[in-house]
Amino acid sequence: MLQLSGTWRTHLESEFKKPYFEQLDVFVRIEYGLHPCYPPSHQIFKAFDNCAFEAVKVVIIGQDPYHGDGQANGLCFSVNEGIPHPPSLRNIFKELETDLNLLYPSSGDLSSWVNQGVLLLNATLSVRAREAGSHQKQGWEKFTNAVIKTLSAERSDLVFLLWGSYAKNKIRFIDTEKHTVLQTGHPSPLSANRGYWFGNKHFSKTNKVLESLGKAPIQWG
Repeated sequence: MLQLSGTWRTHLESEFKKPYFEQLDVFVRIEYGLHPCYPPSHQIFKAFDNCAFEAVKVVIIGQDPYHGDGQANGLCFSVNEGIPHPPSLRNIFKELETDLNLLYPSSGDLSSWVNQGVLLLNATLSVRAREAGSHQKQGWEKFTNAVIKTLSAERSDLVFLLWGSYAKNKIRFIDTEKHTVLQTGHPSPLSANRGYWFGNKHFSKTNKVLESLGKAPIQWG
């Protein structure tokens, strides 16, 4: 079930052979066989499928997929077309509005970011329906930590956006001499309403870094 394609598989080949990943594969197969789970199985690796290893310019780290019906589509913070925007995504879009003077997006699907080189990586890539955190500590975190380590080691001049304490803990896997790391509070209402999110200007700051490196800026809107 758990199959990465393209150059990602080449760079992460060793992970697929480790006992933890074999156990994870069995766990995910059983869960998807017995329970409704999200995202749909063909979208578990969507973040990778739509953004080749060599194409990554920016990495945004989330925690868990959405566990509500029809929300998760394999990209952190993103929801399917036509789905109401969850609170964290609303605050992301509000920051976009003020940072870049953009109109609030109608669609919560962030696929356009991925297509430009933004890896929208959840630490856990699947979840049982309506049971938040139900697929944590089964091996996903080991795998996605390996993704971050591999990007840090084998790429250069990436921008890592670490939002909230969970994502900030991932800085230990990033070579900050080679990459730019921007940190702020989580976009959830609890954090944002305490003043830890709004005004971070991560979107414009990211584009300034990319442009300084001779890379095309991200069209966030």
